[in-house]
Amino acid sequence: MKAIKNYIKSLPQRWIVTVMSMMAVTIAFTMRSCLSMTMMQMVRPVIVNESKYVQEGLVCPMPSDLEFQNNGTSPVLMEDQSDRFTWDEETQGMILSAFYYGYIVTHIPGGWLAQRFGGKFPTVYTITSSSVLTLLTPTVAKIGPRYLIILRFIQGLGEGILFPALCNLMVQWAPPQEKGKLSTLVFSGVAIGQIVANLFSGIIIDCIPGGWPNVFYCFGIIALIWLTVWLSIVFNDPISSPLISSNEYKYLNDTIGYCQRKNHLAPTPWCKIILTPAVWALIAVEIGFDWGQYTIANDLPKYMNDVLHFSKEQNGFLSSTPYLAQWSMASLSGIASDYLITKKYLTVTRVRKIGAVIGTVGPGLGVMCASFSGCHRLAATFFFNSGMLLMGFCYPSIRINALDLSPNYSPSIMALVNGIGCLSGMASPFIVGLLTPDRTVSEWRIVFWIMCSTMVTSAIIYSIFGSAELQPWNSEKSSSTKEKSIESNDVDHTTQSKVPTTTKNIIN
Repeated sequence: MKAIKNYIKSLPQRWIVTVMSMMAVTIAFTMRSCLSMTMMQMVRPVIVNESKYVQEGLVCPMPSDLEFQNNGTSPVLMEDQSDRFTWDEETQGMILSAFYYGYIVTHIPGGWLAQRFGGKFPTVYTITSSSVLTLLTPTVAKIGPRYLIILRFIQGLGEGILFPALCNLMVQWAPPQEKGKLSTLVFSGVAIGQIVANLFSGIIIDCIPGGWPNVFYCFGIIALIWLTVWLSIVFNDPISSPLISSNEYKYLNDTIGYCQRKNHLAPTPWCKIILTPAVWALIAVEIGFDWGQYTIANDLPKYMNDVLHFSKEQNGFLSSTPYLAQWSMASLSGIASDYLITKKYLTVTRVRKIGAVIGTVGPGLGVMCASFSGCHRLAATFFFNSGMLLMGFCYPSIRINALDLSPNYSPSIMALVNGIGCLSGMASPFIVGLLTPDRTVSEWRIVFWIMCSTMVTSAIIYSIFGSAELQPWNSEKSSSTKEKSIESNDVDHTTQSKVPTTTKNIIN
């Protein structure tokens, strides 16, 4: 155990915090998203009207390599469906969207908690509550869909705190010249979580006796195991970490400054934040990004299963490959953005806008091309992957734009932006359920038209009004601090041996 601790001490702690934060996002999104993939095995297949089924281009024909039987009205896979639920599309949409009704509620309180107490323990609350509720999901689902809707709502309440908490950690640990790649790595956990949920849910169902409930048991237990590691090696900031080396501490203090959670900052200037055009531009592009992200996350497995008729194993793999492409591009674009900014080839604002436009317009066009591919499975898969690949450009752009505008108040800005953006998560699954009762190609094409138009509109707004300039209200101080010096009021004298005499506020 001592050898492991010494090894961890030898590593850069900002990378330890970054990787563990990325895993927090991965685990949270895995528990959030596994229901979308598992739903295909929880619910009985829809019975498609025969007259519609035979019309050319309306419903894709069942591939010949899948064994099915015809009951006189529709093809039905030869599987035991006695333990499946009879939830219609509208009910499924309500279950999937219920999470986001809770998710939106706790963003602002989460931002306040992160600014006040740091990001470590709000993250602990998020993962603990979500893992317990994930473990309870099979039991609650068997009681009835209404109770599952309530459970998903409560799960959303817990996870709404996560992004503001991790944003606070990045403020404390990510130097300006590394902010792009470190923050991108953290938020790319979204894509990794989707990969894990889509790819391994099917494997767990096939390989572990007991069926679909094992998906929730496995992911919930893994989250609790990860939590013990997080509590041991992650700390709110460099000053509170016993594992950080003196060289790394000096480097972070010189580049970031010592950001104390004291009373030297005024209360969050909500009026000035709300009146800032750059914040509303960020909200607009976040709505477009989230609409595309949540539509694909919640409904791509359904499209692959219901429209293109991929098998369970193929569905799990093909529903995860778009996120692998997204994660790869997010990592590369994060490195590229830091390089362009460091070398001063482009301004920070220009880099953020270019990334946002590529990352929203590209996926919108990708899904439209996929929908017009009709029943051509290879072409549809190619366009889905291409679109999600381009979505990776959003991670070093809109995902970290709050840190550009105001490092000191970035958790609150992240809470506001992500909270309003998740309205897309509330609306998208429900609208999909309403628009696709028969699961036809033409019904889904309307879904993708809505997604494309929303993403393109949001990109236009951000390209006009977006900014990465540090806002003047970032460094506002409380009235008590204006009367006293920072040396006498803000420095924690119990840690002066470790903290340099002159400390700096975070500026970029």
